[in-house]
Amino acid sequence: MKYKSLLLLSLLLLTASLPSVAQQNSDITTFVLVRHAEKVDDSADPELSPEGYQRAERLAEMLQNISFDAVYSSDRIRTRETVRKIADQNSVEIVFYEPHETEEEVKRMLNSNTGKTVLVSGHSNTTPFFANELLGREHFADKFDESDYDNLLIITIAGGGESELLHLRY
Repeated sequence: MKYKSLLLLSLLLLTASLPSVAQQNSDITTFVLVRHAEKVDDSADPELSPEGYQRAERLAEMLQNISFDAVYSSDRIRTRETVRKIADQNSVEIVFYEPHETEEEVKRMLNSNTGKTVLVSGHSNTTPFFANELLGREHFADKFDESDYDNLLIITIAGGGESELLHLRY
Protein backbone atom coordinates (compact mmCIF):
# COMPACT_ATOMS: atom_id res chain seq x y z
CA MET A 1 0.00 0.00 0.00
CA LYS A 2 2.84 2.36 0.86
CA TYR A 3 4.39 1.66 -2.58
CA LYS A 4 1.11 2.47 -4.36
CA SER A 5 0.73 5.70 -2.39
CA LEU A 6 4.25 6.77 -3.32
CA LEU A 7 3.63 5.95 -6.98
CA LEU A 8 0.35 7.86 -6.97
CA LEU A 9 2.03 10.87 -5.36
CA SER A 10 4.82 10.77 -7.98
CA LEU A 11 2.30 10.64 -10.81
CA LEU A 12 0.23 13.45 -9.35
CA LEU A 13 3.30 15.66 -9.06
CA LEU A 14 4.33 14.79 -12.59
CA THR A 15 0.91 15.40 -14.12
CA ALA A 16 0.59 18.66 -12.24
CA SER A 17 3.93 19.87 -13.59
CA LEU A 18 3.61 18.78 -17.23
CA PRO A 19 1.26 21.55 -18.39
CA SER A 20 3.30 24.32 -16.77
CA VAL A 21 6.57 22.93 -18.14
CA ALA A 22 5.04 22.69 -21.62
CA GLN A 23 3.82 26.29 -21.39
CA GLN A 24 7.28 27.49 -20.34
CA ASN A 25 9.09 25.67 -23.16
CA SER A 26 7.09 24.37 -26.10
CA ASP A 27 10.25 22.60 -27.34
CA ILE A 28 9.92 19.94 -24.65
CA THR A 29 8.53 16.71 -26.01
CA THR A 30 7.25 14.09 -23.58
CA PHE A 31 6.93 10.40 -24.40
CA VAL A 32 5.16 7.94 -22.13
CA LEU A 33 6.09 4.37 -23.01
CA VAL A 34 4.30 1.26 -21.80
CA ARG A 35 4.45 -2.38 -22.63
CA HIS A 36 1.09 -3.93 -23.43
CA ALA A 37 -0.89 -5.38 -20.52
CA GLU A 38 -1.26 -9.10 -19.79
CA LYS A 39 -2.39 -11.20 -22.75
CA VAL A 40 -4.87 -14.05 -22.68
CA ASP A 41 -2.50 -16.59 -24.28
CA ASP A 42 0.69 -16.95 -26.32
CA SER A 43 -0.95 -16.99 -29.75
CA ALA A 44 0.27 -14.65 -32.50
CA ASP A 45 -2.19 -11.81 -31.81
CA PRO A 46 -4.03 -12.42 -28.54
CA GLU A 47 -6.54 -10.24 -26.74
CA LEU A 48 -5.83 -8.96 -23.27
CA SER A 49 -6.65 -11.26 -20.37
CA PRO A 50 -9.10 -10.09 -17.68
CA GLU A 51 -6.05 -8.99 -15.66
CA GLY A 52 -4.77 -7.16 -18.74
CA TYR A 53 -8.01 -5.24 -19.15
CA GLN A 54 -7.85 -4.32 -15.45
CA ARG A 55 -4.29 -3.07 -15.92
CA ALA A 56 -5.30 -1.05 -19.00
CA GLU A 57 -8.14 0.50 -16.98
CA ARG A 58 -5.75 1.34 -14.14
CA LEU A 59 -3.33 2.92 -16.62
CA ALA A 60 -6.13 5.06 -18.09
CA GLU A 61 -7.13 6.20 -14.60
CA MET A 62 -3.53 7.05 -13.70
CA LEU A 63 -3.00 9.06 -16.87
CA GLN A 64 -6.44 10.69 -17.10
CA ASN A 65 -5.11 14.15 -16.22
CA ILE A 66 -2.45 14.13 -18.92
CA SER A 67 -3.48 15.57 -22.26
CA PHE A 68 -1.99 13.36 -24.96
CA ASP A 69 -1.54 14.81 -28.42
CA ALA A 70 -0.84 11.44 -30.01
CA VAL A 71 -1.18 7.76 -29.14
CA TYR A 72 0.89 5.15 -30.96
CA SER A 73 0.59 1.37 -30.87
CA SER A 74 2.01 -1.55 -32.73
CA ASP A 75 -0.64 -3.20 -34.89
CA ARG A 76 -1.54 -5.88 -32.35
CA ILE A 77 -4.74 -6.33 -30.38
CA ARG A 78 -2.97 -6.38 -27.01
CA THR A 79 -1.08 -3.12 -27.60
CA ARG A 80 -4.11 -1.30 -29.02
CA GLU A 81 -6.39 -2.41 -26.19
CA THR A 82 -3.85 -1.32 -23.56
CA VAL A 83 -4.13 2.32 -24.73
CA ARG A 84 -7.58 2.45 -26.36
CA LYS A 85 -9.31 4.16 -23.43
CA ILE A 86 -6.56 6.78 -23.17
CA ALA A 87 -6.86 7.54 -26.89
CA ASP A 88 -10.64 7.85 -26.47
CA GLN A 89 -10.23 10.13 -23.43
CA ASN A 90 -8.05 12.42 -25.54
CA SER A 91 -10.15 12.18 -28.71
CA VAL A 92 -7.20 10.97 -30.77
CA GLU A 93 -6.89 8.03 -33.12
CA ILE A 94 -4.40 5.30 -32.36
CA VAL A 95 -1.61 5.52 -34.93
CA PHE A 96 0.21 2.31 -35.81
CA TYR A 97 3.99 2.14 -35.86
CA GLU A 98 6.49 -0.60 -36.65
CA PRO A 99 8.16 -1.41 -33.30
CA HIS A 100 11.11 -3.24 -34.88
CA GLU A 101 12.10 -0.19 -36.95
CA THR A 102 13.14 1.72 -33.87
CA GLU A 103 15.46 4.35 -35.30
CA GLU A 104 13.12 5.30 -38.17
CA GLU A 105 10.02 5.37 -35.98
CA VAL A 106 11.66 7.50 -33.29
CA LYS A 107 12.76 10.03 -35.92
CA ARG A 108 9.26 10.10 -37.41
CA MET A 109 7.58 10.51 -34.02
CA LEU A 110 9.99 13.22 -32.91
CA ASN A 111 9.54 15.16 -36.16
CA SER A 112 5.74 14.94 -35.93
CA ASN A 113 5.36 15.67 -32.23
CA THR A 114 7.86 18.32 -31.15
CA GLY A 115 6.58 20.06 -28.05
CA LYS A 116 3.78 17.53 -27.57
CA THR A 117 2.92 14.69 -25.21
CA VAL A 118 2.86 11.24 -26.77
CA LEU A 119 1.86 7.77 -25.52
CA VAL A 120 3.48 4.69 -27.10
CA SER A 121 2.33 1.10 -26.47
CA GLY A 122 4.85 -1.58 -27.34
CA HIS A 123 6.27 -4.93 -26.35
CA SER A 124 8.74 -6.42 -23.85
CA ASN A 125 11.35 -6.88 -26.58
CA THR A 126 10.95 -3.44 -28.18
CA THR A 127 9.96 -0.84 -25.55
CA PRO A 128 13.36 -0.73 -23.76
CA PHE A 129 15.20 -0.20 -27.05
CA PHE A 130 12.67 2.41 -28.16
CA ALA A 131 13.41 4.21 -24.88
CA ASN A 132 17.17 3.97 -25.54
CA GLU A 133 16.70 5.54 -28.97
CA LEU A 134 14.63 8.40 -27.53
CA LEU A 135 17.20 8.94 -24.78
CA GLY A 136 20.08 8.93 -27.24
CA ARG A 137 22.00 6.51 -25.03
CA GLU A 138 21.80 2.94 -23.78
CA HIS A 139 19.92 2.90 -20.50
CA PHE A 140 18.33 -0.53 -20.95
CA ALA A 141 20.77 -3.31 -21.82
CA ASP A 142 18.12 -5.96 -22.44
CA LYS A 143 14.44 -6.49 -23.13
CA PHE A 144 11.91 -6.58 -20.31
CA ASP A 145 11.18 -9.96 -18.80
CA GLU A 146 8.20 -11.65 -20.46
CA SER A 147 6.31 -11.62 -17.12
CA ASP A 148 6.97 -7.90 -16.50
CA TYR A 149 3.98 -5.73 -17.45
CA ASP A 150 4.21 -2.76 -15.08
CA ASN A 151 6.93 -0.50 -16.52
CA LEU A 152 5.91 3.08 -17.16
CA LEU A 153 8.67 5.11 -18.81
CA ILE A 154 8.37 8.88 -19.05
CA ILE A 155 10.97 10.48 -21.28
CA THR A 156 11.28 14.21 -21.77
CA ILE A 157 13.37 15.63 -24.57
CA ALA A 158 14.33 19.30 -24.63
CA GLY A 159 14.80 21.29 -27.81
CA GLY A 160 18.57 20.92 -27.59
CA GLY A 161 18.29 17.14 -27.44
CA GLU A 162 18.84 16.72 -23.69
CA SER A 163 16.73 13.84 -22.41
CA GLU A 164 15.54 12.66 -19.01
CA LEU A 165 13.96 9.37 -17.95
CA LEU A 166 11.52 8.75 -15.13
CA HIS A 167 11.03 4.99 -14.73
CA LEU A 168 7.95 4.11 -12.71
CA ARG A 169 6.02 0.90 -11.99
CA TYR A 170 2.25 0.64 -11.95
